[in-house]
Amino acid sequence: MKRRRCSAIHVALILGSTTSLGAQGSVGSEGGAFLLRPIGARAVGLGQAVVARRDGSEGLWWNPASLAGATRREMSIHHSQDFFATGDALTLVVPSTLLGVFAIAADLQNYGEQENTTDPTVPPTGTVLTRSFVLSASYAAPIGNRASTGIAFKVVQMRVDCTGPCDFPNEVAQTFAIDAGAQLDVGSARRITLGASVRNMGLALQVQDSPQADPLPTRAQVGLLYRYPLPERYSTDAELNLSVDVIDGLHIDNPLPRVGAEFVWQKRAFVRGGYVFDSAESEAGGPTLGLGFSRKNLVLDLARVFTGFSADAGQAPTFLSLRFAF
Repeated sequence: MKRRRCSAIHVALILGSTTSLGAQGSVGSEGGAFLLRPIGARAVGLGQAVVARRDGSEGLWWNPASLAGATRREMSIHHSQDFFATGDALTLVVPSTLLGVFAIAADLQNYGEQENTTDPTVPPTGTVLTRSFVLSASYAAPIGNRASTGIAFKVVQMRVDCTGPCDFPNEVAQTFAIDAGAQLDVGSARRITLGASVRNMGLALQVQDSPQADPLPTRAQVGLLYRYPLPERYSTDAELNLSVDVIDGLHIDNPLPRVGAEFVWQKRAFVRGGYVFDSAESEAGGPTLGLGFSRKNLVLDLARVFTGFSADAGQAPTFLSLRFAF
């Protein structure tokens, strides 16, 4: 019975890791790899090259320092859908002129449900639900007029729950983690912003009543944003932003780049493209495309990933973000 329970939770952890399995080559020794699933359509459209950008609430999941520039409260939902899971992240950002910027967020990834038996001769007695939860509280603040720092505390949980009569108890793997980051504007024209973050630093993910605990997928990401100077006749209406990031584990044995570009027209329409370089086939690697639209207090972003197992299975990963500023 114990072997069966452990098997269930480990299968769940593998399902949660499908977006970035090839990122470092040490996935077999990591738990909670669902923490690497990308959140936010803007970030996905830019090929995840966002550590130096300030993109509102979704920046919380990539570099908490990016929240320091927020001047208005924001509520948002970031939805994702692929072959493996449906995800929804809710975020509230509250800036203060004296105390910095605070944010709270919750991310739920639902990996579907199935009958609690695979034996066709045995009638099912319940339904197995596999889900991951992340609750986050963040704080960011500027340092002078060029730099900012931020930190996020996260409660991480993976659950395998069974409804109805089941022949095995519910499984819960839980731990705590911290994200931290910084950003710096350089140059007299401030066309370049440097960014760095470390995500998912924390205790190993421990299954209840199990001696096995897997370390979290800690990632360090550094990058820059370059605001390309357009000819003067276009600069009042158009913007072109280019970003390049590199991501790896803390041991830095296989750094992998991400690149992204964004064209902005009158701050109302956005076209984005990116590419995620990966060491193996996964949901993370390959080209991405994104679109965005802004009107008054509302912002809508869409993005799609074109390669990976989900795309090959006929359900390419899609992302939608809706923001409301007030």
